[in-house]
Amino acid sequence: MLVVIIAFVVFLLLGMPVAFAIGISGFLWFLQHLDLPITIPIQVSLSQTQSFTLLAIPMFILAGNVMNSAGVTRRLMDFASTLTGHMRGGLGQTSAVLSTLMGGVSGSSIADAAMETRMLGPEMIKRGYPKGFAVAVNVWTSLITPIIPPGIAFIIYGTIGQVSIGRLFAAGIVPGVLLMVAYMFAIGVSAKRMGLQPEREKRAPASAMAKAFSRSVWSVIFPVLLILGLRTGIFTPSEVGSFAVIYGLLIGFLLHRELNVRTMFNETLEHSIGDIGSVMYIIVMSAIFSYGLVWERIPEVMANTLLGVTTNPHLLLLTIVIFLVFAGLFIDATALILMTTAVFLPVARKIGIDPVYFGLMFILSAAMGNQTPPVGASMYAGCSILDASVEEYTRASLPFFVATVAVIILLIFFPQLVLIIPNLIFG
Repeated sequence: MLVVIIAFVVFLLLGMPVAFAIGISGFLWFLQHLDLPITIPIQVSLSQTQSFTLLAIPMFILAGNVMNSAGVTRRLMDFASTLTGHMRGGLGQTSAVLSTLMGGVSGSSIADAAMETRMLGPEMIKRGYPKGFAVAVNVWTSLITPIIPPGIAFIIYGTIGQVSIGRLFAAGIVPGVLLMVAYMFAIGVSAKRMGLQPEREKRAPASAMAKAFSRSVWSVIFPVLLILGLRTGIFTPSEVGSFAVIYGLLIGFLLHRELNVRTMFNETLEHSIGDIGSVMYIIVMSAIFSYGLVWERIPEVMANTLLGVTTNPHLLLLTIVIFLVFAGLFIDATALILMTTAVFLPVARKIGIDPVYFGLMFILSAAMGNQTPPVGASMYAGCSILDASVEEYTRASLPFFVATVAVIILLIFFPQLVLIIPNLIFG
């Protein structure tokens, strides 16, 4: 297995797309075990697509693109701006609130970073925001998006680990809000240091807030409807994605009336096919790699090694978090979740860590890799849009990195912050 892992790392360093790096290195393992039928890689990769729960992934991706085409993003941005325009670094504060609201729409950190950088970045530059800071704000706040339900990473983790997806969705609410507050504090401190002024002198009147909320209310309540649908048994995890698509179509065609047949087929479906293809291909290829891990009993070996170091839940969780943050520097978050859930979740269960709580910490830690060099996809999306260098971005990112670490440490020592809402809703 060592040769396979080395090959995987080398492929990544050479710039090979992560799906091909996983698939090819996984296939190398089968070439080392010619006693196994060569048809197994094909069988396991195809079987990976046969999960009914995973049907929710393409549905949620399509729903997010439908809602973006329906004018949801612009309405949510207007609402966020109304709430935060009086604060220092108002456009940055808008980005933090918008990412929280967008969690119920896109569920993708990369998509949110690109969208917000494109929408808010040019205006930030006009208002005197340093280019690196403008990118860092929009990229780091996008980390909130996969945590707020319905996050696609929750579906992947829940499917692999046999964990309730409804409880995972609910578990993301408080941590998502905590991240928003931490980022808003970091933006406020940085804005004061750089002399950035608020967008307006006074807080917006209540009437303006109510009007902005009424224009975006159907988008804001969407995550609530999803969780209630799962809690009451109206939807299964696989069905709830289909509901999301229908909900988005109703908003676009009947309520906002900004979605038409031409936009639906020329833009929305085209973008959705590309997004779905990239995610599902990583999932398919990861099955080949994971087969070798299980055959070599890597999860069992890792579990025994970690438990041999410590059985203290806090120290063990901190160790796993540090590993995931480091691994995320080089591996795509989706691939990392697919490859390591089966390794670390059994360890967490052995020492009594709640799998829902562990899933939130696991996904948050793995997703940080999208924001950090050298291979952060969200980082490169933001830097390319505003033509900022990675060096500028990295220097401006320190306050946001510290804010993220502070929230993770808080959640490690106070797990009830994650579990309070799942326990209230699901018992």
